[in-house]
Amino acid sequence: MTATVPAALKRKRRRANLRTLAFLSPWLIGFGFFFAYPLLSTLYFSFMKYDGFAAPTFTGLKNWDYVLDKYPFFWQGLGNTLWLVLIMVTLRVVFGLGIGLLVTKIKTGLGFFRTVFYLPFLAPPVAATIAFAFLLNPGTGPVNHLLGNLGLPQPGWFTDPEWSKPALTMLALWGIGDLMVIFTAALLDVSREQYEAAELDGAGAWQRFRYVTLPNITPIVLFAVVTGVIQTMQYYTQAMVAGKVASGKAGNSGEAFEAGYPHGSTWTLPQMVYNLGFQRFDLGSACVVAVILFALSMAFTALLLRRKSGFLQEDA
Repeated sequence: MTATVPAALKRKRRRANLRTLAFLSPWLIGFGFFFAYPLLSTLYFSFMKYDGFAAPTFTGLKNWDYVLDKYPFFWQGLGNTLWLVLIMVTLRVVFGLGIGLLVTKIKTGLGFFRTVFYLPFLAPPVAATIAFAFLLNPGTGPVNHLLGNLGLPQPGWFTDPEWSKPALTMLALWGIGDLMVIFTAALLDVSREQYEAAELDGAGAWQRFRYVTLPNITPIVLFAVVTGVIQTMQYYTQAMVAGKVASGKAGNSGEAFEAGYPHGSTWTLPQMVYNLGFQRFDLGSACVVAVILFALSMAFTALLLRRKSGFLQEDA
């Protein structure tokens, strides 16, 4: 009798494991085909000479040496991408949280204002970028016309290397509706009793935000920052369209276009992947940039998660 009990337990555990795998199989298949396999393939081809037509040949670290040392635009693209990550993501989170706080204070017409702030996010990225390029046109745009009437400086915006990235940041802040909705929902979920208790203790507006609001919405802030970093690391469409429109080559498909216009100030790592992989047919070097993008995204995410854990421990 004692010899058959372990066998029965093993069969029971085996059936439980198979049942668990059956439930997990859709996720496991999706993870394998759409994440693990592409990631491993990208890493594999980063060590190969491959043009998409001939069979790949092993070249060791030549692709890495070319991208990091000989490709003339890598470090400029990396600097631009990190600038967008640090500045654009920070301002989007702060601005989205500020709009969310403002909306929650509105007593009447909450649904109307929420809709008004959310609508710009629904605009297609290409159309929104073209509209902003028109509004910020240094010669004929209404924004510079207004600034001139007020006696203020008139920047070159998308035609000026010093102002092109701030102009893209303004475009990102205009479409802040996604974060506004998320932050508004989180703020409305904070218990009113906590605010009342803080007021009874004599807490001011900043102290209520610091010790009541912020700890309650920390997971939402982390979500907004992490997703913002990942999205900005893939920043491509708006920078490319803005450069084409500002350079006057948006409608001339056969005319050569300097990616990153003006003077490489909007050149990003995703544009580099496209340039190397689909314009120069150097897929090995393009995979190197893709691996670097993935590593940077993971590093930013790990740093943010660690900082979040430390913040919660300090509050505790």
